[in-house]
Amino acid sequence: MGNICSRSANESDNFSGPGRSVGSSGPQTKPTSTPVPAKLITSTPGRALGGAEGSTGTSDARSAAARAAEERAAKANKPGGKLATQLSAQKKQTQNQLLNSGAEAERRARDADEAAQNRSWN
Repeated sequence: MGNICSRSANESDNFSGPGRSVGSSGPQTKPTSTPVPAKLITSTPGRALGGAEGSTGTSDARSAAARAAEERAAKANKPGGKLATQLSAQKKQTQNQLLNSGAEAERRARDADEAAQNRSWN
């Protein structure tokens, strides 16, 4: 156990050396910097978005981007299913219309409960 816990096997302690005053600067060590990486050179030019491998013109890229934007806009305006149409109709309602429809639903639920109680009473 003596070899494991001995002072010579451990790293040097920060407080083992002489102290310094509060106002003095620390030990003067030269800061190390990493070397500047070499520039990366690509051997192939980039492709236009949505274009074929051979097309590299800027007009092709612009037209491809315009077509893609038009397709996205058409998909966004395309009506969805039943729930999407209900959601869009609900978003178009004003607050008063929304409150009135909620109140009407509550009235119908109360009427249905009252009718069920009357049927079970007799």
